[in-house]
Amino acid sequence: MRDRVPERLRVKREPQRARYDRETVDAILDEALICHLGFAVDGRPYVIPTLHARVGDRLYVHGSAASRMLRHVSTGAEVCVTVTLFDGLVLARSVFNHSINYRSVVVLGTATNVEGDEKAAALQAFTEHVAPGRWDEARQPTEQELKATWILSLPLTEASAKVRSGPPEDDPEDLDFPVWSGVVPVHLAAEPSEYAWRRVRGGRVLGP
Repeated sequence: MRDRVPERLRVKREPQRARYDRETVDAILDEALICHLGFAVDGRPYVIPTLHARVGDRLYVHGSAASRMLRHVSTGAEVCVTVTLFDGLVLARSVFNHSINYRSVVVLGTATNVEGDEKAAALQAFTEHVAPGRWDEARQPTEQELKATWILSLPLTEASAKVRSGPPEDDPEDLDFPVWSGVVPVHLAAEPSEYAWRRVRGGRVLGP
């Protein structure tokens, strides 16, 4: 599998943590709620946080029609989209070996602007990604709102994941050092709200 991975996509540092299978990539993209879109305009780098949603083999990112930078990207510029899930603090017996557990994805490609039915489907995917079931509950977007929103699409033909999991990697000479070593799990949790209380239990969206 690694032999078929493009050179620019290969994970160089800690390559044993690389994952190139689509199942892992898709799972991370589907769980993450925010991505970062990187691109260059007039030789200057920019990275902006935005919403994303995966539909099959394509990744969609959300933006404003008023954004000059996104207009530049939509002309076919090369972009880099990243997402990261932070899973835990890894506390070792030495400061040097401290780390974090995480799952991340990098997607490289050319972004294009989408319109029509594909744009509507992408907006629905964004809504369902952050709040499953909400698309059918809330008011649908007006023509003016659709015009004010840009949806960029890029294929998932160049995507890789990197995953760090497990306990600290203590050096043998540090094993007797009198300090706790282990993993502090970290996860994203929503604060209680009327919507969450009525609709979400155990991570699954329920009926009213």
